[in-house]
Amino acid sequence: MTDIYAGIEGEAEREAVYEGFVWNNLRRNYAGHFVHGMLGMTGFRLVNAPTFIPAYLHLISGSDFFVSLGASLQQLGGVISPIAGAAQIEHRKRILPVSMFLGTMMRVQILGIALAGWFLGGTPLLVSVLLFLFLLGLFSGPQGVAFQFLLAKMIPISRRGQLQGWRNLTGGIVAASLSYFAGKYLVGHNVFGNGYSTTFTLAFILTSLGLTAFRFLVREPEPPTIRARSSIRERMRDLAPMLRANPGFMYFMVARTFAIASRVAQPFYIIYVGKQIGFSGETVGTLSLAFLGADTVMSVGWGYLADRYGFRSNFIIALAFWISATVLLMNVASPLWLFIAFFGLGAGNSGYQMSAQNIVFEFGHRDDMAMRLAFSNTAESIMSAAGPLLGGVIAASFGYNAVFWVAIVCEFIALILLVTLVEEPRKKRLQLEAERAAAQAETSTTSLASREDEEGNL
Repeated sequence: MTDIYAGIEGEAEREAVYEGFVWNNLRRNYAGHFVHGMLGMTGFRLVNAPTFIPAYLHLISGSDFFVSLGASLQQLGGVISPIAGAAQIEHRKRILPVSMFLGTMMRVQILGIALAGWFLGGTPLLVSVLLFLFLLGLFSGPQGVAFQFLLAKMIPISRRGQLQGWRNLTGGIVAASLSYFAGKYLVGHNVFGNGYSTTFTLAFILTSLGLTAFRFLVREPEPPTIRARSSIRERMRDLAPMLRANPGFMYFMVARTFAIASRVAQPFYIIYVGKQIGFSGETVGTLSLAFLGADTVMSVGWGYLADRYGFRSNFIIALAFWISATVLLMNVASPLWLFIAFFGLGAGNSGYQMSAQNIVFEFGHRDDMAMRLAFSNTAESIMSAAGPLLGGVIAASFGYNAVFWVAIVCEFIALILLVTLVEEPRKKRLQLEAERAAAQAETSTTSLASREDEEGNL
């Protein structure tokens, strides 16, 4: 790749060249991220939605414990790997090759789950699915950091909300339609001898097509500055100073941790519904359609809201959706109201996913972006790993309603923290830019006045 900074030494000039590269390649990179999100993330929506995997684990194990264990193992895989991934990419000028490797390994795990369903049974099948879920989480941790870092490098902040909104709209249409079709026909009719395996194979194919398109479409810019390479231990020691220097980021991390702690309830939504109205492929498909369809309907609105007011606003409204939908789920039993409750849960998840990572970009300098993402994602993974196991214990001891109330309390605490202690970082950044511009203008005016005085004296 040609060195775009050849012969350019000044920091301001290098930044200008970097911005120019980003804008010149925006259409191509926009298309790459759009296609990857539309196809590449569709399969992961199926796998990560609180329907197919929990229902499948319950089917092959017959136990709530293994449902919660599967969710915990997937998140456990992502506890340490984000920091390790950030330490491997933040000193590189180009991280696309690393991102492609991590993305490929994630897709291999989905294929593994599908093949295990066709060729294994009993305990070997259960153990294999749990192992593949752990490995999926292990590669998801650094992959999430890498791809979000690429998004931040390639797409200007003023366009990220729109991109993700339209990307999620089209991807959501595909995912919601596929989820309904998979639940009603593939699972309902046990296509190819295992409807779940057929569904996961479709997810593998779609995600692979999206990743391939991404590789050939995008052009990655080289940043004007990068961090010196450092060890994971050294970067771990940087966490405390980073938090002390940026209280807004610290309180955001606390709020995000409480929000994600509410996932104690997520694996049990579909199990609760199964207890209420019975399990069937059509039920799983319909509620998957509601959860993923909410992403489709809400995504463009979330994107434009974020571009105009910042991602903090999305986070606050998403928490309100989560709380309201969980309360509704606990108090209804008709298919229509259960559909509405799952729609609310999906809408909240859509807003949370868009805001929780994008807002991290805005809390500090670009060179520390990868590690901020890693620290934030690691905190999320710790709570996500512990939460479902704790939820399983609470569900077994006190019932599903107790798990849902724990989730509501965690979400409410996160909401209070965001409203009272976390300032919109974009607002602060714009203020700093305005102050910097005013200072430069004042300096220029003073310099001009000095020159005029000198000329007058002459």
